[in-house]
Amino acid sequence: MNRATNDGDAPALLIAGTTSDAGKSVITAGVCRWLARQGVKVAPFKAQNMSLNSVVTPDGAEIGRAQAMQAAACGIEPSAAMNPVLLKPGGNRSSQVVVRGRPIGEADAVSYQDYKERLRGIAVEALAELRSSHDVVICEGAGSPAEINLRAGDIANMGLARAAGLPVLVVGDIDRGGVFAALHGTLALLEPEDQALVAGFLINKFRGAPELLEPGLDMLRGLTGRPVMGVLPWLDGLWLDVEDSLGLGADRGAPRPPVGSQTLRVAVVRLPRISNFTDIDALSVEPGVDVRFVTAPHELADADLVILPGSRATVADLSWLRERGLADVIARRAAQGRPVLGICGGYQMLARAIHDDVESGAGEVAGLGLLPARVVFAADKTLGRPVGAAYGERVSAYEIHHGVISVDHETEAEPFLDGCRLGAVWGTTWHGALENDGFRRAFLADVAGRAGRAFVCAPDTDFAAERAARLDALGDLVEQNVDTDALWRLIETGAPAGLPVVPPAGPRWGA
Repeated sequence: MNRATNDGDAPALLIAGTTSDAGKSVITAGVCRWLARQGVKVAPFKAQNMSLNSVVTPDGAEIGRAQAMQAAACGIEPSAAMNPVLLKPGGNRSSQVVVRGRPIGEADAVSYQDYKERLRGIAVEALAELRSSHDVVICEGAGSPAEINLRAGDIANMGLARAAGLPVLVVGDIDRGGVFAALHGTLALLEPEDQALVAGFLINKFRGAPELLEPGLDMLRGLTGRPVMGVLPWLDGLWLDVEDSLGLGADRGAPRPPVGSQTLRVAVVRLPRISNFTDIDALSVEPGVDVRFVTAPHELADADLVILPGSRATVADLSWLRERGLADVIARRAAQGRPVLGICGGYQMLARAIHDDVESGAGEVAGLGLLPARVVFAADKTLGRPVGAAYGERVSAYEIHHGVISVDHETEAEPFLDGCRLGAVWGTTWHGALENDGFRRAFLADVAGRAGRAFVCAPDTDFAAERAARLDALGDLVEQNVDTDALWRLIETGAPAGLPVVPPAGPRWGA
């Protein structure tokens, strides 16, 4: 399978799911990796993404982190066209609407409907852009295509499939139970014109006996006239670059055995509006580093390092810290010289004062006062891919924030990346810094020394290689468990004609 670049529109496929977190993102990445290894020039696409995990592209656009991961699976740089609409939920039941990588305003569930018609055109144009410059485009749906109350304004699932003529595969998560009902019910709730594009199913996260599953596959095929094109087994360790906080429950397994005699315990505060928690992924692959997400004060007691991660609602999450008693515990730790790291929104919380007329409209708010800094929220969002150094190591990162932080350099604070360090408290707005191997090891060595831990960093942990290996595992998962000949035919020729219509459970179409 080796195709030259298309002169016209390249074929494309939409991978939808019965629910959020059914596995659309990882299966899309796996299909992309499988195709890329065949020499196919492939690109990922998600018309509309709702996620607080985002990244900055080389051209300065903000897109969902999952699409950047899928681009890596394709062996290409991410671009704004891969995720033309990104919704970032905030603390006031509204979301920031990011279009082609730039925020255009805030909207709640009702007012967002006014955007839909314009955004549908933008999404279709972005997909056409990718199809004109690649051999294949693999599209990921959002949530479920059977959200019948939202179908009229849909731009990410069957609305996109109809507009662009895309064949569709529906993924179901068997680990949750009820997968046959979910697959059949999803199809039955679709309009006949939508059903005509659904060509088959994939079952994800299977860890049972295949012979017990087979009768159900046969019955589903008989009931719907569509095949199950693959049963993908449960595979541990696929939690890198998850799309949203649902992925925080993913099984990371026990920490890898330490190089020395002791582990390093890291507690990451699971803020209600936590964002870009993928910053922590690089710590989890370090031997001897035990990473936990926590929400209660007592869970910080034995931590060697506490991390305040990014937040989409800094002021609201700072209030939550105080209400939960976490703020007091973190302040006591700092006074005792026990390590604390704040990243982006977490760094802002560590400052002395926050002035926010943009995100929360709260005006002047007292921060935790652990770093000699002041935050002023700007209307324009800072997006960038900065490069710097710390601990004598080169650091490349990305930044996404409205808060502009000024540091009082008349104090004893020392520079730390773009932020500062005072005692055992560090703050930076840079995301992804811990993915830099040399810097990560030097930082952890400093933390271990301040925490009094006899922790030894592994000398050869390569985070980029770890991510590449996991993407290869996704490619293997597709290659070994999906009917790839049928998958390729579907991509090239589209949904077959004459697929039967599955009647809904009750009166709906035109009733």
